[in-house]
Amino acid sequence: QVQLRESGPGLVTHSQSLSLTCTVSGGAITASYYYWSWIRHAPGKGLEWIGHIDYVVITYYSPDRRSRTSISRDTSKKQLTLQLTSLTPEDNAGNFCVRSEYGYGYVRFNFWGQGAQVVGSS
Repeated sequence: QVQLRESGPGLVTHSQSLSLTCTVSGGAITASYYYWSWIRHAPGKGLEWIGHIDYVVITYYSPDRRSRTSISRDTSKKQLTLQLTSLTPEDNAGNFCVRSEYGYGYVRFNFWGQGAQVVGSS
């Protein structure tokens, strides 16, 4: 079965940059029709979609953080990377790597990682 596991620094400094890595096992990140998403869960708020990278390496980002967000993949390492720049206290959140499927009028988030908590300080 597909398993996702996020890793990266838990403690960061605001105004700096962050890089989180999602390691995938049990499935190919190049498989057609799958999208690899990052979803965040900030304290006191609901789930928020950050963006995704699709099977032809096209990326899409939420307008809220598009200018500060970059998602990439490394097929040899079977890894996905989320990069955030200019961190602020609003970026303190749990970040989840998720395999997604999109269809006409629906989206399914099939497999989730355990999440990587980001705690920033100024």
